[in-house]
Amino acid sequence: MTDTQVAKDKLVNDFNAVVSDTEQLLKSVASAGGERTQALRANVEQNLRLAKERLNEFQDAAVQRTRAAAKATDEYVHTNPWQSIAIAAGLGAIIGIVVGLLLNRR
Repeated sequence: MTDTQVAKDKLVNDFNAVVSDTEQLLKSVASAGGERTQALRANVEQNLRLAKERLNEFQDAAVQRTRAAAKATDEYVHTNPWQSIAIAAGLGAIIGIVVGLLLNRR
């Protein structure tokens, strides 16, 4: 799993925890009376619902982009196998040189 994916998953999990906590807060506030409390509760519920919808849209878009990138990469590798091997070898050599230089500095 990439760092970006881990960060995205953590963001989604944190957001879901906030949503859950907010829902619990709203339930506890529901027992309190008053017009202002009810109006505030309705407003918070609406904003919470909108936030959930936006998060779901964000997740769906991220999944679609990831699938499209994976498909494009797969197609490129199948269409150009030798170029892909050369690119991978070149990147490996560059990374090896950088690591070697960093280890030499110590």
